[in-house]
Order: sequence, then C-alpha cells, then structure tokens
Amino acid sequence: MAMQRKLAAILSADVVGYSGLMEADEAGTLERLKANRRDVFDPCVAKHGGRIVKLMGDGALIEFASVVAAVECAVALQAAMANATDQSIRYRIGVNLGDVIIEGDDIYGEGVNVAARLQALAPEGGVAISRTVRDNIEGKIAATFQDLGEHAVKNIQRPVHVFALGAPGPKGQPLQQNDRGDRISICVLPFANISGDIEQEYFSDGISEDIITDLSKVSALWVAARNTAFQFKGKHVDAPQLARQLKVTHILEGSVRKAGNRVRITAQLIDASGGHVWAERYDRDLNDIFALQDEISEAIVKALKLKLLPEEKKAIEQRGTTNPKAYKLYLMARQFVVSGNIGSVRRNEAIIRLCRRATELDPTYARPWAAIAGAQASLRIFVGRSGDVVNGLEAAERAIALDPNLAEAHAVRAEILASNGRQDEADREIELALKLDPDAYEVNNAVARAHFSARRIAEATRHWEKATTSMEGDYHAAGMLLTCYDALGDKVASRRAAERALARAERVVASEPDNGSAMSFIVTALGVLEEKERAIEWIERGTLLDPNNHNMYYNFACTLSISFHDAEGAIDLLTGIFAIATIESMNWMKVDPDLDPLREHPRFKQMMVDAEARIAVSPA
Repeated sequence: MAMQRKLAAILSADVVGYSGLMEADEAGTLERLKANRRDVFDPCVAKHGGRIVKLMGDGALIEFASVVAAVECAVALQAAMANATDQSIRYRIGVNLGDVIIEGDDIYGEGVNVAARLQALAPEGGVAISRTVRDNIEGKIAATFQDLGEHAVKNIQRPVHVFALGAPGPKGQPLQQNDRGDRISICVLPFANISGDIEQEYFSDGISEDIITDLSKVSALWVAARNTAFQFKGKHVDAPQLARQLKVTHILEGSVRKAGNRVRITAQLIDASGGHVWAERYDRDLNDIFALQDEISEAIVKALKLKLLPEEKKAIEQRGTTNPKAYKLYLMARQFVVSGNIGSVRRNEAIIRLCRRATELDPTYARPWAAIAGAQASLRIFVGRSGDVVNGLEAAERAIALDPNLAEAHAVRAEILASNGRQDEADREIELALKLDPDAYEVNNAVARAHFSARRIAEATRHWEKATTSMEGDYHAAGMLLTCYDALGDKVASRRAAERALARAERVVASEPDNGSAMSFIVTALGVLEEKERAIEWIERGTLLDPNNHNMYYNFACTLSISFHDAEGAIDLLTGIFAIATIESMNWMKVDPDLDPLREHPRFKQMMVDAEARIAVSPA
C-alpha cells in the first residue's frame, strides 16, 4: 500500500522547563497541566479547527488544514497563557507548513520534524514560524515578524529560515500584535555614533531613545518599541525591506557626531517604497540639545503630515531636566549601569559621583536619584556597606518624590524592598513600575531581581529576557538567564542564553579587560556549554585582574556548584563573601538555585549560621 501524503500546517507545542517543574512538584505540575489543557489549550485548538494528533507529557502535536488557522491558534494560545492566573505553565510553539506522511491517526515526516525544531527555537511564551509560513500568512494576520535568520537543525539537510511571531508581554498584555490600525507607523533606528570615540556611544544611544520617547507621545503615530529598534544597532539594513519586515510605513535613521561642546545630528526619513520623505542636518551647541530634539521630533511629525495636538507638543517639551550638562552626566552614568563592572566599588561610586553632580546642576532631576539608588544597593549587597542611606531606599524615594511617574524609580525601590524581605510592598511597586513603563531596560532588570529575591524564577526569566533584548550592551540580565533556565530545567534555552551571554560578556571584557563581573558571566556561560578547561582559565584570570570583586567570586562559586559539582571549591570562594554578608545578600543566597547543591553541606550550613549571628549583632 502506497504511503499517503498531504500538505498540512503543523503546530508543535512544548511546556517550558517541564523537567524542572516535575522535579519540584510532580503531582502539582500534572494537575496544573491537566487543568490548562481542559480550560485553555484544548478549547483554543478546537476553536481554530485543529486536530490534536498526539500528546506527550511536556507537549503536543496538532494538525491544521489552514496555516492561517494554525498561526492564529498559536497567537491566541500564547495570549491566553500571558493572561492566565497560573504563570508556572508556559509554552514554546513552532508552526510549519509542509509535506506529511499519514499513517492511521498519526502523521510524521519532514513537515513534522521542522515544526518540532522551530518550537525549540521559539522564545519562552512565543511562536517561531518557518519562512514558508511567513510567506503564506503575510498580510492575513495583524502581527509583526522578527527575522531570526537561517538555522541548521538536527536531521534536516537544508537550513531553516526562522521568524519569531510577536513576543510575550507582561501579565495582562497579549502577544505583541500589530495594534497600529490605520495609523502611520515608524521605527527609529539607533543613530550611529560617528564621533570616532566609542566612549560617546552612550550619547548617541540617549538621543535615539529620547526621539523614540518623544514620537511615542504623538497619538496619530505608531512607534516601534526600543527593543525592536535596537536589535538592528550597528547593522547595515535595507530600509524599505526592514519597513516591510516590521510592518511600518517609515524608517528613521541618522548619525550623531559629538566634539567638545558641539553636536552634529543628521537624520533622514524613508518610506517603505524607499522614497526619501525628509532629511536634515543639524549643527548646534550642546547647550541646545533639548531644543534640537524637540525640533527633530516636530519636523518628523510635519513631514508625515500629522497633526501635533497642543498637549502632545507640551508633553514632548517636558523632559526630566532642562540642564544639558546634567543630562550628559546622567547618560554617562547610565553607561556604567548597563555594562560596567557590577561588583566593583569603583563602578558604583562613579555612578554615584556622576549622578550627584547631575542633581547638583538640577536638583529637580529625578532619574539620577534612581541610578544612585541602584548603585548604593549594589554597594550594600556586593561590598557589605552598612547604613540606611547606602541600601538605596532613600535615594529611590527621593526620585519618586521628584517624579511620581518615573517607572525606574519604583522598580529599583521594589528591588530594594524585596531584598529586605518586604515582598508585599515590593509587589505593589512592581505593579506600578510595569504600568508606567513596561518596556524600559531599567524597569525590567530591577523587577527581575525583585522576583528572583522571592524565588519566582519564571517571572524573573520573563523580565530578564525583556531587559536583555531591550539593551544590546547588557551582559548582566543576559547572564542571569542562565541560572533561571537551568532552574526551570530548560536545557535548550539555557544553551541558547549561554551563547548570547558569552558573546556579550566577551565584548565587554575586550574593552574593559579587568571587568570581573563580565568575566564571571563568561565562566557561567562556559559552565553551561560544558567547557570546563576554558572556564577554569577565566577564573584564574579574573582572580588576578579583579581580586577584590565579591560579585565575581560569588558567580564563580555558583558555576563550580551547579555546573562542575565542585562543592568544596565553591564553598572556598564563598568564605570571603559570607564574611561581609548583609541581610540583603543573605536573603539572595537563601533563594539562589545555583547554591541548592551546597545547602546540606556542613561547611555551608555553618557559614550561614555564623553570618546570620554576626548580622544579628551588627548595626544595619
């Protein structure tokens, strides 16, 4: 009997971190999966005309006659999961359109295999599709596509061109959809730094971010988020092709040259057909930077033939500061926040000095106070500094008093409260921060740390993923994802995150060779990638180049514990950390999954007891 073949749309779904969930609570996990299938999964499949071919413990294979129906089902399912009360169950979904072989009620063949490989490449809570699927649904579904390039996958001879369809949003928000309706839409690409000095990168990035923020205040205009735009930083792009890919009508690109107290900005607006709608070059004194940003935003609005409402014009002109020197100092400090040596006293004190000077120039400027709060919290947890002021809470509250709508100030306050065990208060600040600015790097990084402090690993993972994608220069959030995915039992995501973190941390170390924190995440990534010899070389290098960095030693210890199963070596490295431990660092160590293999070790248990006894009789 000849084999029966047909063309079908195949949806492959997999539960994220299934092994870790089962290990932590087998009965509870099975019960939650059963309830999820009953209340969410099966009804969604039935609604979109799908046939469940087979169910595995951690996933499902579903057949659709229509590829549009398959993708709509995937999007609807992930949107429902993002809104679910129980956030412990998360899916990765892959959708392929291809030839399948029919055998009874079962199907198999390359079409099925590709769907399974796509599912493994999908982000947590997201959907990955093949190029064939993208070509067939383009224009039929209101969604954005992120080109992930070609991937060589197991048992498939030719590379598979992969696209990510949307991405998970914070709780209460569905997958990112094309919600622009009939509005004109724009993606502001990161302006190139052509100053000839890589140290000026912070300034060109700041200009780009401010233009995105300004244009987002125009109700008649849809603006692509920063994390979408900044994934193209430093890349040569074909503007019309990118506009079609992102489903926007226009692309803005430009460059910044800063020399002394002069700044030159060039900008050009291109439509999806490749036509140049507007272009201008500005050569101004740095003191005019805010007026210049306003002028650029208003020129773009005018070129797009949009009406700028009076309240929108006023909102654009309202900035955190009117002092250009304070603004420049804050941007400089922010560069240290993103890619500096986190455990270094010098890095944190530099942030504090720069931001204090900014607040001296403009006492009403709130953002520097939020950055001061983060740096002071780092000094407390990584260096053992004592005192209420040093833990950053006062600075965070100062920022909120100056600007109650500053999301990053609420987020850093949440992080500090959570590290002190005040989780209910922290949760209220988390909710407010995400309501005010759900996409900001600073917000998602701090919120992730607050969730991690309560060992809410799945929640921390989502926010560190968002922080990682929104800030190309970040290595810390990228590195923390290795711990999260390992704790969730998601080995595929862990390796993918390790490769990304390794590349980012290596770039940082190339420009800052003694950055111990970046070196520690290189070691963490090499541990996940099972490259022990290289990891040990980096541990030796870090010990020589940054010998006083307790954050570095802590991360080295975590890698020895979780990846290399060297309990004695890990505890040796933790000895100095316990000697300076504060309430905040002890709370962190109590929940860190990387230290779980050490918890019953007599030396580790005694060090915990001794540190808590010392803290109990020490001044706060």
